[in-house]
Amino acid sequence: MNKRKIILPGLIMILMLFLWIYTRSNAPYALSPEEPASLQHDIPKSYSNLDMDANGQLKLIIPETGNEYPALDVPEFRYSEFQIEPTGYDQGIKFDFRAPGFNGIIYYGLIDEGHVNYPQPVYFKRPALIKDGISIIPVKELEGKYDITGWGQSGYALLGYRIVDYDGGIIYDSRIRIKGTGPFEPDMTIIDGPYLNMLTSGSAVVSFTTNSRTRASIEINGQIFSNKRKISDHEILVTGLSPGTKYDYKVQAGDYTRSSWFKTAPKPGSRNPFTFAFTSDSRAGKGGGERNVYGTNAYIMKKMAALALFKEASFVQFTGDLINGYTTDKEYNLLQYQNFKRAIEPFAHRIPFYLGMGNHEALNYIFYNGDNYTAAIDKFPFDTESTEAVFAKIVTNPVSTLKSEDGSKYDPDKSSIDFPSYSESVFYYVYGNVAMVVLNSDYWYAPTPHMVKHTSGNVHGYVMDNQLEWMKQTIGDLEADDRIDHILVTIHTPAFPNGGHAKDDMWYNGNNKSRPYVAGKPVEKGIIERRDEMLDILINQSKKTIALLCGDEHNYNRLKITGDMPMYPPDYPNPKLEVSRPFWQITNGAAGAPYYAQEKLPWSNNVEIFSTQYALVLFHVDGMKIKIEVINPDTLELIEEVSLVEE
Repeated sequence: MNKRKIILPGLIMILMLFLWIYTRSNAPYALSPEEPASLQHDIPKSYSNLDMDANGQLKLIIPETGNEYPALDVPEFRYSEFQIEPTGYDQGIKFDFRAPGFNGIIYYGLIDEGHVNYPQPVYFKRPALIKDGISIIPVKELEGKYDITGWGQSGYALLGYRIVDYDGGIIYDSRIRIKGTGPFEPDMTIIDGPYLNMLTSGSAVVSFTTNSRTRASIEINGQIFSNKRKISDHEILVTGLSPGTKYDYKVQAGDYTRSSWFKTAPKPGSRNPFTFAFTSDSRAGKGGGERNVYGTNAYIMKKMAALALFKEASFVQFTGDLINGYTTDKEYNLLQYQNFKRAIEPFAHRIPFYLGMGNHEALNYIFYNGDNYTAAIDKFPFDTESTEAVFAKIVTNPVSTLKSEDGSKYDPDKSSIDFPSYSESVFYYVYGNVAMVVLNSDYWYAPTPHMVKHTSGNVHGYVMDNQLEWMKQTIGDLEADDRIDHILVTIHTPAFPNGGHAKDDMWYNGNNKSRPYVAGKPVEKGIIERRDEMLDILINQSKKTIALLCGDEHNYNRLKITGDMPMYPPDYPNPKLEVSRPFWQITNGAAGAPYYAQEKLPWSNNVEIFSTQYALVLFHVDGMKIKIEVINPDTLELIEEVSLVEE
């Protein structure tokens, strides 16, 4: 973080153009590409036309022309730059970001954890300035009539703070626990979480982050579950619980505790009524303020999460585009992810959020011709630097049997790892009599489809072979499970786009030639053929799968797929899918990203509703019946209420 971190609007526009609108349309900071992407590892054999120069800098070489394009980093704010432990002094605390030239504002205030269910900072009337990377917060000013937590008597205070630049852009929210009444010093703090994850009928995982390494624990139902060693990123499995039971729990880190509650899932196969929520696409919106907390629309996501809990949703399925993304360093993505998590955190203590991957989670090598963006690919080494690896770092999702695309018929070398992992981005889970299958249509994603023939990589919306086979096997297993009445499949990209993504998703303006390239060679099936193979499994080979839940398009729409629905371009030469029964595609990318209007497409007459309002879809499950209720969380307006499955 230094003087280089100044907006260059012209470059943002260039990046927007060359990233096919997906890109950094809301990023508060972007800089000139000025840092070479040095390489200290092997190039995966799945890529093509990549090489390193004598300095270890990655470059793309186009064989037909001999042109070379270097991979350059676009510097932004890094997550680690804000993980600075303050120092105490007699009147308060001091932050030194070690960044001369960085100027801004810190809003700060006390957080009352003892008397409210969803503790948030109440910002003091005067902010503190950041000058040349240094800020002093006068905690003493929060005593007396401003002491809403009683820190003057207890000697402990939890302080929330928000870092803002001089243009009003919100960069980062966090908190620090301090002890003393003057002088002060920082103390053990849970700076992120706790979050409820992977909820089952007899267990749950509680995840959280502390500001220093400690052996933390969870106390629940008279039992203690602890870490085995001192760490700062904690995931603690709690077991031995009873189905459908509400539990209070306490997180202990040092002498600091946080308390909350959750309710376990019913036994698989239970037909008791329950509700769950679905939405996606919360990357930053326009309008200033919390609509763009450095990469995410925190304003709407807070309302989404609050409404889900208010409506007693048992869980929330969120399928992709949490953040703006499209960055060149995982630290840039991590900061944006943290701002998304902060928005849902007060509510995610109590209900789990299952997070799927979208295109805006992209972490790329970006190749430039001078100042112009030319091509992009998923970063490597895949186990630490890829989009998939960084996504897996910030989520706590189930891990499936699907490993990667290694071993597929397109794998260029069966003896080496040449594809990223699917871990925690493709999985399924069960709640009562419903199974949710989560897919990843932006795996090994190269954001420049016109350049994939040169670089190799996957195109937006394409489900590759091993994932398709895993989906088929999983649907078959769930179809045979008597405890499951309903299967829902969620994926970021719609099979049939309706507003904003006719140029790609699983359509590409009707161009079936769009497909991945592996090691310089195109795969056999095009995007429309692969779409049909997916739908054949979901519709014709399954009776329980009732809907495909999608995002990507920033609107809410519900499409009824029928046997007579037009779904092909004119003179389509390949076999066509026969649809044996009506099937729903529900698209809800209305969690805060800038809206898209409806486009005219072959299947538009089958769209039963289309709305550009923010939308949370609530699924009310009652045995064999499912009804959806769609609500704008900003206004509480009812968008629609309709039965999907009648008994």
